[in-house]
Amino acid sequence: MNASPFAGKPADPAMLVNVPRLVTAYYTETPDASVPEQRVAFGTSGHRGSSFNKAFNEWHILAISQAICLYRAQQKIDGPLFLGIDTHALSVPASAGALEVLAANGVEVMLAKGDEYTPTPAVSHAILTYNRGRKTGLADGIVITPSHNPPHDGGFKYNPPHGGPAEPAVTGWIEARANEFLESGLRGVNRVPYEKARRASTTHRHDYLEAYTADLANMIDMDVIRGAKIGLGVDPLGGAGVHYWGPIAERYGLDLKVVNEAVDPTFRFMTVDWDGQIRMDPSSPYAMQRLIGLKGQFDVAFACDTDHDRHGIVTKSAGLLPPNHYLSVAIFYLFQHRPKWRKEAAIGKTVVSTQMIDRVAAKLGRKLCEVPVGFKWFVAGLLDGSLGFGGEESA
Repeated sequence: MNASPFAGKPADPAMLVNVPRLVTAYYTETPDASVPEQRVAFGTSGHRGSSFNKAFNEWHILAISQAICLYRAQQKIDGPLFLGIDTHALSVPASAGALEVLAANGVEVMLAKGDEYTPTPAVSHAILTYNRGRKTGLADGIVITPSHNPPHDGGFKYNPPHGGPAEPAVTGWIEARANEFLESGLRGVNRVPYEKARRASTTHRHDYLEAYTADLANMIDMDVIRGAKIGLGVDPLGGAGVHYWGPIAERYGLDLKVVNEAVDPTFRFMTVDWDGQIRMDPSSPYAMQRLIGLKGQFDVAFACDTDHDRHGIVTKSAGLLPPNHYLSVAIFYLFQHRPKWRKEAAIGKTVVSTQMIDRVAAKLGRKLCEVPVGFKWFVAGLLDGSLGFGGEESA
């Protein structure tokens, strides 16, 4: 795997995506359902693609949204649907199309207060919080993001009531129905104009930022972090959590500095990844060159991908830590310091993660559960307690 001569360097202006052309292609290009690359396809986490390639266009979003409405009806999921977006250029247009379909189908939709960008964990938190103690009227969600993919891509993920990524059986059903709509020219897709959808009685606002940041103290011992008096640096990489870090630092009194608060759909502030693409990958030493260069300014620094469900860690002594290393350390530590975890709880890893995890599992006397790439494979085990930890190499 040869690295591009541009890898690790600031992006040349010629590399930047033409956002007006990208959005125009989203609305004007129509996918051909007979071409495999232009069909709806849920991969490791949602449907992804570029409007330039007719892989992520308005028709895809309308078809997937209607398919999700049918799935909700089939499964009797009739609570609110929490809808979040990241900072990719195609996320706002896609959210508009999704809302038009959801409103036409009478779905109670929870949009972010102030049209704020919404990290994937904040959407999952909203779903789980709403569903706690409920047996009926359950909520689910949609996150519009292609994760760390290049700026020309868009992405669309569905989270069922358990709050995590949908299982293959679920995405397979939605994918099949969506492609049927593409094949029929969107016949059967219900839709209302965007302004009518925004004003619909079923469209509501939810303060994801306040709800998520306020609840962090119930999950994390902020007193310990504050008392450690460590200097923290954060680079949101222009992603959905860009406005979350400041309130977290203020609420909990942390010595935390956000080194870049820019939001730019071209992501021109990134250094180029190994293959010459702009990619917001916090595990890539090429994409993380800017934060690595600041390592001497903080005790610990970290960055997140665009929807903030992956992270990279930078230290003064080691620079960018290999994700496989700190996954192994985290597993070794947690299983020795969480006495309330079930004795039979296994350790989850993906097939491409390091064999160090296998050795850690053996040393701890814990069962190892190896799954394909994608966090969705850990959801069931984490929910029923058969897994104590699930991690993959991208962390």
